[in-house]
Amino acid sequence: MTLVLPLAIPLLGAAAVVLLRDRPLARDWAAILAGLTQIIAVAALLPEVLEGPTATFTIATFLPDAPIALRADALGILLLLTASPLWLLTTVYSIGYLRGSSASLTRSHALVAITISATAGVAFSANLLTLYLFYEAMTLVTYPLVTFTGTDEAAAGGRRYLSYQLGTGIALFLPAIVLTYTQTGSFAFDPGGIFGAEPTGFLPILTYLLFLFGIAKAAILPVHAWLPAAMVAPVPVSALLHSVAVVNVGVFTLFRVLIDVFGQDGVASLGLGRLTLIATSVTIVVASLIALRLGNLKEILAYSTIGQLSYMVLGISLMNEAGLTGGALHLLGHSVSKITLFFAVGAIAVTTGATKVKELRGLGQRVPLLLGVFAIGAASIVGLPPTIGFITKYFLFIGVAEARQWPVLVVLAVSTVLTATYYLRVVRTSLSPMPQVDDGPSGAAPGQSVRPVPREMLIPLITTAVVTVLLGLVPGPVLALVRAAVP
Repeated sequence: MTLVLPLAIPLLGAAAVVLLRDRPLARDWAAILAGLTQIIAVAALLPEVLEGPTATFTIATFLPDAPIALRADALGILLLLTASPLWLLTTVYSIGYLRGSSASLTRSHALVAITISATAGVAFSANLLTLYLFYEAMTLVTYPLVTFTGTDEAAAGGRRYLSYQLGTGIALFLPAIVLTYTQTGSFAFDPGGIFGAEPTGFLPILTYLLFLFGIAKAAILPVHAWLPAAMVAPVPVSALLHSVAVVNVGVFTLFRVLIDVFGQDGVASLGLGRLTLIATSVTIVVASLIALRLGNLKEILAYSTIGQLSYMVLGISLMNEAGLTGGALHLLGHSVSKITLFFAVGAIAVTTGATKVKELRGLGQRVPLLLGVFAIGAASIVGLPPTIGFITKYFLFIGVAEARQWPVLVVLAVSTVLTATYYLRVVRTSLSPMPQVDDGPSGAAPGQSVRPVPREMLIPLITTAVVTVLLGLVPGPVLALVRAAVP
């Protein structure tokens, strides 16, 4: 039953939030306590998981060969130990960001909690069918979050989000699962793969391609456009969905397919690693080039996320120790670093009204703390020491070199330079003098007036920035979990 708790706790938290909607203080504390309880419930599973296989829990016998069942392993714990603390911090951040709108806070708390429950379902899925059901449940639950503001722009973004997610899920992901069963007779996950040691022929390759592009939450080109469109959501929602929950579920699902469906021998026999390296390399370069020419801060973060997700998949597809370690570790490292950037961008918007790079002039002089936090998150995404991003990039570069994939090494190097360029542009603009001409509609252009940042927003953004550095300085405990999570 301990496997059920990480799914049940967020749902109970959502119910408590709705019941206490007329008592804002109690409602907010209910959301915070749900987050704290979730962290404890997930952490309690860690010792047992690190010792070896754990028991499974069958929810329902949907099909004789594929019960709706849960199991915990190190890879699932890695996903949940990433998502649960960041859910708690996002809850606190939302209280400051959405202050003054009680109905919006109630909706946000409840929907985000249900999203975390779906994340737990994906993390603990014991087979492909269970994973697919929770994967699609997350799509439906997060749609109201994408359309949260209720504007025409939000509705358009929501339609694109839903069409990409449900369209690829039904047209590609589900057929891939069916094809897997027809070829293997199993929906189960196995660390060695279920296709056998040396699968051959075109059908297994086709099955893998359906997985690769059917799991749109991983945002590999050309099924990536939903992610920038979904940025119409408020910053706390974007921070959680596009740094932690939705995108990590996509990458995690591809991890399962590569490691537990095809396995190391199957990937090598079919040449799936090469196909994946091509798809992810193209995604990394194109996303970096697009981010380079954008001026809106959230759009820059969106395309940065697209590229960084492909770093993770690229690392796993190498199927060597360094690549697997770098890919899995980047799931955690990117989440902490990118949510730091989202928190900083939201705080900048609240305190100055600035949402574009050109509006940031003078930010370093007036709000140096926010610029410093942003710089820490950016340094980690680029891969600079002493952040966690440096550790993940180290393993990824070593993995590519050991695999002798020299063109991919060039891709990673070029992408690193491009990433540094567009983040440096933000920092450089922020350090430039504030313009003297007031041309805004209220007498001050965006970025010139300064309002205090709510304490509820400051605590999470400082926390994630500190953790980004601490993980880079003391990566040992996290590396132990990562190495237990990948073969």
